[in-house]
Amino acid sequence: MTASIYQINIKPLTADERGIPKMSVDSVVLRTEGVSGDYNKYRMEKKKGNLDKAVMLLPVETLNDLRKEGWPVAPGHLGENFTTIGIPYSSFKIGEIYEIGQVKIEITEPSQPCNNLSVLSYVGEEKIKDFMRTLIGRRGWYAKVLIEGKVEKGDSIEKIIYRS
Repeated sequence: MTASIYQINIKPLTADERGIPKMSVDSVVLRTEGVSGDYNKYRMEKKKGNLDKAVMLLPVETLNDLRKEGWPVAPGHLGENFTTIGIPYSSFKIGEIYEIGQVKIEITEPSQPCNNLSVLSYVGEEKIKDFMRTLIGRRGWYAKVLIEGKVEKGDSIEKIIYRS
């Protein structure tokens, strides 16, 4: 099976809201500074537009595992811009370069669970600590954009530079 973009997720800047949950769109333009139409308050305000966090990826397989564990997560809920299919979470490594159509990205760091996830209706303040513990080591991967361009749902995602 070829790995691909299962779903693309964005959340426009919305007053008094965080960047989650994100909604599905068919295509986006990926720029060095991030995904067109997506506002990430954490990255823009707290991390001052850190280009190493321009885009976040998360395998749908990880979401499926979380659902089996009783968390009703859906693509976009954890803040990922690209929900992938066909690449296990553990296969992503810092420094690897992936091609998505004409776009190239480099994996920079894992995303860490945070208290902002409490805005999800099934988490809230009551379950946030349990949810964050559950997500350690599987929240997603940040990447920087090496070559900008359009990304569409269903585009293949292929590792072109490997790290050991």
